[in-house]
Amino acid sequence: MISQKRESGNAATPAVPVRTGRAHPVTLREVAELAGVSTATVSLVINKKKNARIADETRQRVTQAITQLGYRPNAMAKTLVSGTSKFIGLVADGVATTPFAGQIIHGAQDEAWKHGYALLIANTEGNQELEKDAIAMMLEYKVRGILYSTWFHRPTDIPETLRESDFVLVNCFSPQAGAARAVVPDETQGGQSATEILLRGGHRRIAFINATTPAPARDGRLQGYKDALDAAGIAFDPALVLEAYPDQEGGYGATESLLTLGVSAVYCYNDRMAMGLYDGLRENGLSIPEDIAVVGFDNQEVIAAHLRPPLSTVSLPHYELGAAGVRMLLGLDAAPLDSAVKIPCPPVERSSVAVHSPAQRRA
Repeated sequence: MISQKRESGNAATPAVPVRTGRAHPVTLREVAELAGVSTATVSLVINKKKNARIADETRQRVTQAITQLGYRPNAMAKTLVSGTSKFIGLVADGVATTPFAGQIIHGAQDEAWKHGYALLIANTEGNQELEKDAIAMMLEYKVRGILYSTWFHRPTDIPETLRESDFVLVNCFSPQAGAARAVVPDETQGGQSATEILLRGGHRRIAFINATTPAPARDGRLQGYKDALDAAGIAFDPALVLEAYPDQEGGYGATESLLTLGVSAVYCYNDRMAMGLYDGLRENGLSIPEDIAVVGFDNQEVIAAHLRPPLSTVSLPHYELGAAGVRMLLGLDAAPLDSAVKIPCPPVERSSVAVHSPAQRRA
């Protein structure tokens, strides 16, 4: 019960209500009674109607009543009126369970909060039925839009239910030109940056251990390697490109072939491959970076920063992919349909590369 107390010569003053074990949410009517105004006035203040003719003193009373009672607007009711909510959906096939791709969620969440939105996350593990249900649930919540993400950069089919909402592809793209807005890592620039780390160290005979599995990363990182050599005036030698499975065993297994090439440096497709190469080089009595310099790709912190010596590498920009996806969804960034927006992969230089002179080159 809200009461008012009158004192001689003074206007009615709202009394402070005593709330003991409230069993129901605070209502709009209770706020109006405490502030001494109509429910319509409270609604106008809550919804920040710019053209409403409400005195500043009245707005202040309503605001104080809202704070005092702990009133929370009914978000679902506002959603029904506006046709959209303050949620952004994120549907992923495995982002939440991978050690570094989870940064996509972090970036999207931070950017969403910045613009007044909360993130609804569904991790489907590639289960198409679960994916379909997750998208349907988000549509029921009338999300502002949906980010559709994969844990590694690849082409993807667009689920039909996804087309019922505004959406952006993150870390993936449609193979059909103009089918969807997308944001992906710039694999070619990343490969060029990785090779340039070695070129700046004075290396000229540089091997590249690429992946065997077809993927945009495999093609882009090789192209970046070629571009860096070309810019440095070094002819591309296909004999210096090896292939291995992109994990520790793959890098370790490539060591024997690598040592027949007479190179002073090697750029690996990813950090796990570089970790295996470290073991192979040491077993052959070689030191890093004194005998051979090594650069990886991904900047997987649990590997790159903790190898000895710490590994020079290139970061996959997962955090920025998530943030850029939200900005694109909200119309804050340009979003061409003819091609995916590419996010730069910044180099991270550590001590696995030393300045090299021709006299140190191993035959």
